[in-house]
Amino acid sequence: MSNREAAARALDRMRVMNAKHERKWGRLLWLLVGPGILVMLGENDAPSMLSYAATGSSFGIGFFIPFVLLTFAMAFVAQEITVRLGATTQAGHAELIYRRFGRFWGNFAMVDLIFTNFLTLMTEFVGIVAGAGYFGIPKWAAVSGSILLISGAYLFRRYSSWEKIVLGFALFNLIFIPVAILAHPNWGSIGSAFLTFQPLPGGFGSHTIMLLLADIGATITPWMLFFQQGAVTDKGLSVQDVKQGRIDTALGSLLAALAAIATIIATAPLYLHHMNASQFGAAQFAQALQPYIGHVGAAMFALGILEAGLVAATTISTSSAYAFGEVSQKAHSLNRPFREAKGFYFILFAVLVVAGAIVVIPGFPLEMVVIIVNVLAVLTMPPAIGFLLILANDKGIMGKHANTLLFNILGISIGIFISLAGVIYALTVIFPGFQL
Repeated sequence: MSNREAAARALDRMRVMNAKHERKWGRLLWLLVGPGILVMLGENDAPSMLSYAATGSSFGIGFFIPFVLLTFAMAFVAQEITVRLGATTQAGHAELIYRRFGRFWGNFAMVDLIFTNFLTLMTEFVGIVAGAGYFGIPKWAAVSGSILLISGAYLFRRYSSWEKIVLGFALFNLIFIPVAILAHPNWGSIGSAFLTFQPLPGGFGSHTIMLLLADIGATITPWMLFFQQGAVTDKGLSVQDVKQGRIDTALGSLLAALAAIATIIATAPLYLHHMNASQFGAAQFAQALQPYIGHVGAAMFALGILEAGLVAATTISTSSAYAFGEVSQKAHSLNRPFREAKGFYFILFAVLVVAGAIVVIPGFPLEMVVIIVNVLAVLTMPPAIGFLLILANDKGIMGKHANTLLFNILGISIGIFISLAGVIYALTVIFPGFQL
């Protein structure tokens, strides 16, 4: 750790200790929140919001509102464990895998993460292009402008400054809530949907299972573990801050769930008017909704998709850089300037530029990639959950902060649930007529 980085973290800790000493609980929460809200709203990325839009337009509000709440509850469990890991060990997720399982698995985790992150980054630029396209902005301008905007947030050379800037953008994800209100939903039906898992029209066919997996992948993915643990470490949270870290993660889960459910509600009019998502590409959701939510609502929807891609591109590229730095044992902190962490910033910017360049290629299959990436996130999650649970139960690493029986039961249940979802998806691929 450089002197600059140590000084930055010491200053942050001094502010935290002063807030605790003076019992300024609101200021304390403000100082300590960030990674949990960022990771949850960051996972409400462009492909996620487009998956929720496809869900609402294909099936309405019935089954999927409580289902999405369930997926965010699962995400909270995984990320709460991640907070404890980061605060207790002061090490990133890839670094712990490297230490606990050896070089092979450390390199495997890094390569797997960077590969899946790169594919996901392409879909973030798909969302940016889709949102900007509604306002007539060409692809190249949308991609170039977003890369410049993301790069600008790193110029402050302080994790805390970067975090607050990205948080401001991330909270814009809540724009989907007023869009849902403009759709004039039946609030009685929404209340009923929250209380009951209503049956799906047509049962669980291959298309329905694909959307189920996409919605799971829209909520809980491997990059979230690496980003939040890296951010917790970079922010300098300690074991005394676990409670606030838990609140931060719970608040992020709640805000992200509200935005996701609002997106389903906003696009439900397309289902009611028999306009299935297959009738138009991802870039046309805002145009398709315009007759039902007006020009202002459609513009807000397009801005929301653009914002979702922008924030997620920032957090996902940062998680790749964290993992690279941890496994290669190079400097990996947003508190360090470029000259002290060249590899960290090179990976960060390289994945952004290459992913953005691919998306502007004429004829690139945008809509197909969006769904596939969320499904891929589900298929790669079971081993990530396995690593997470083994680390969280290692008393040599965690001490008294190791997993409790309750969190082990919840974690194993999540791993089994996601694995079964992957098996069911495989059956639909092998047997196209498969239906539950």
